[in-house]
Amino acid sequence: MSSINEIFGCMVFDNTVMQERLPKDIFKQVKKTKEEGVPLTRNVADIVANAMKDWAIEKGVTHFTHWFQPMTGITAEKHDSFINPINDDQVIMEFSGKELIKGESDASSFPSGGLRSTFEARGYTAWDPTSNAFIKDGILCIPTVFCSYTGEALDKKTPLLRSLEVLNTQALRVLKLFGLNDVKRVSTTVGPEQEYFLIDRKVALKRRDITYTGRTLFGNMPPKGQELDDHYFGVIKTRISEYMKDLDNELWKLGIRAKTKHNEVAPAQHELAPIYASGNIAADHNQLTMEIMKKVADKHGMKCLLHEKPFSGVNGSGKHDNWSVVTDTGINLLNPGKSPRSNTLFLTFLCAVIKAVDEYQDLLRMSVASAGNDHRLGGDEAPPAIISMFVGDDLAEVLKSISDGSDYTERAREKMTSGVDALPDFTKDTTDRNRTSPFAFTGNKFEFRMPGSSLSISGPNFILNTAVAEALSQFADYLEKESDFDTALDNLMRNTLKTHGRIIFNGNNYSDEWVAEAERRGLLNLKSTPEAISHFADEKNIKLFEKHGILTRDEVLSRSEISYENYSKVINIEALTMLEMARQDIIPAVTKYVKLLCDELSVKSNVCAAASRTYEEKTIELLSSCLDEIYCNINKLDELVKAAHHIKSAKEKADFYHDSVLECMNEVRRIADTMEVHTAKEYWPFPSYGDLLFSIQE
Repeated sequence: MSSINEIFGCMVFDNTVMQERLPKDIFKQVKKTKEEGVPLTRNVADIVANAMKDWAIEKGVTHFTHWFQPMTGITAEKHDSFINPINDDQVIMEFSGKELIKGESDASSFPSGGLRSTFEARGYTAWDPTSNAFIKDGILCIPTVFCSYTGEALDKKTPLLRSLEVLNTQALRVLKLFGLNDVKRVSTTVGPEQEYFLIDRKVALKRRDITYTGRTLFGNMPPKGQELDDHYFGVIKTRISEYMKDLDNELWKLGIRAKTKHNEVAPAQHELAPIYASGNIAADHNQLTMEIMKKVADKHGMKCLLHEKPFSGVNGSGKHDNWSVVTDTGINLLNPGKSPRSNTLFLTFLCAVIKAVDEYQDLLRMSVASAGNDHRLGGDEAPPAIISMFVGDDLAEVLKSISDGSDYTERAREKMTSGVDALPDFTKDTTDRNRTSPFAFTGNKFEFRMPGSSLSISGPNFILNTAVAEALSQFADYLEKESDFDTALDNLMRNTLKTHGRIIFNGNNYSDEWVAEAERRGLLNLKSTPEAISHFADEKNIKLFEKHGILTRDEVLSRSEISYENYSKVINIEALTMLEMARQDIIPAVTKYVKLLCDELSVKSNVCAAASRTYEEKTIELLSSCLDEIYCNINKLDELVKAAHHIKSAKEKADFYHDSVLECMNEVRRIADTMEVHTAKEYWPFPSYGDLLFSIQE
């Protein structure tokens, strides 16, 4: 068996491989591009392309692809071979800098929000040299951005890359004011914790709702769920453990630093967490992680569910986005150090984040909005739809002293004692963790807990990067004009905290009291995806994106349109699946069971007293009533879906799906779930929740 050192990154064209295969001067230029964003020349690209091709061919590769991330939220690829003809009978293996730098794809068949018409098909993929090429499924994959023929961004990666550049520019301005002139680059580090469900594949294939939508549209909770907390961090089953080992190996081959794995709260739920990577690489790696999770699950006879709420009644799955800001000299700008009150550099960047999160809470909420995540947010398993920040008691006191202009005395770090002499004492952290907070400070980073498990983290991160860059830009504008830096900085932090301190909340975000308090503070509570999307194209947000060159007005409007359309399409697919299952599976099955009861009742009527016929009579009456009720409601649902198709406005259609279609779907489910309870198991047409959640026992 190969060691981790032998397999880690073996399928990645990384710095180690490039240093071995590229001339020294070329490698230096590539490294400078990756570290400082300096553009590469065509000559350099030609040399890199040839070395990349030779490396890939040695590993048995014959094709390459420009690997991109369109607005579908997943990745896309078109495979081309290295072969080029030299005459009618022979070919050679070639790969040029031109092929490396630019590819072409159909831009009209991907979501464009009106930017591309059907007849305007041309789109381009352009190499992102800051992210390493890699081999996946025997194909050389080249990370790229994706844009239209007229230059508009049609992907998730482009605004992320733009936001990283802007954050770097504005952070450097502030750092220079602190005298840190040796810093040449500021970047983000991101670590997304990925939650997921694993169920037996054979069982899952018997559920059309899982196949078509990724979640169950019908189902009652089994007698045992997550209430005993015995699954959380429990012993990992052998079959799951083998899957996790295989998954680790596949991820490590691609240089993905999978670190932590454990059982999550719900039965059949698990989590994988990587070591932090730079913002762009982390986004690429997470897209790969989700894809590989599914493929490895198939190999092990399981199905990996990444839907935010695959099972109603049990915890859903999130993707906690751990975000920080670091310099190329090794400074974590969100590390408070031993004395946070005197660490003005940390406090400045902390204040910038506080200002950003408060001013652009609508954008952060919209960045995690989806039909799937709507089922998760607001329950006692995930943060509410209200954006707030947790900073912990110690930091809260520090910030209060700045806001009030009062003295602050540093508290000594406490020692934790176990009461057992043989066990060592250890230093207690300065702050507790708050798992109910949407945006929690956790020592030297923020944990954005709202993103859903299937989400591309590019969205939340480009919003966060841009909002913080804007705050830093305003800070620099003010401080650069002031002669007394220390006084100006003190005034800046005090005014920032007085204006934006409302976003800080260290209490229980699940409580009804917080909802009322948040409203009193003037914080937004955007409960649904359509409501959140409606704020994306607010004028203040368009101005933010245009100012920093992240998105044009047209690109913002197109992304709003895409978000509305995606929401409506998801609900439409779910509604159609529900109609199909109700008509073709549930109603026939329950009708057959009622007939059985009627036949038994007829036999009993001839030989038994009336009292002994109560079960059949009552059950027939209940199920017959449910059959009539579900028939009426599925006809209503059918009419609502048809009516939705005639609505032209994307926003109005999304609102209609949320307000009318979903409401009717919930009623159909309620009736069907009642029928499941009273129908014999051998007659119920598909596996139950218990069958699914406990399908993997060994």
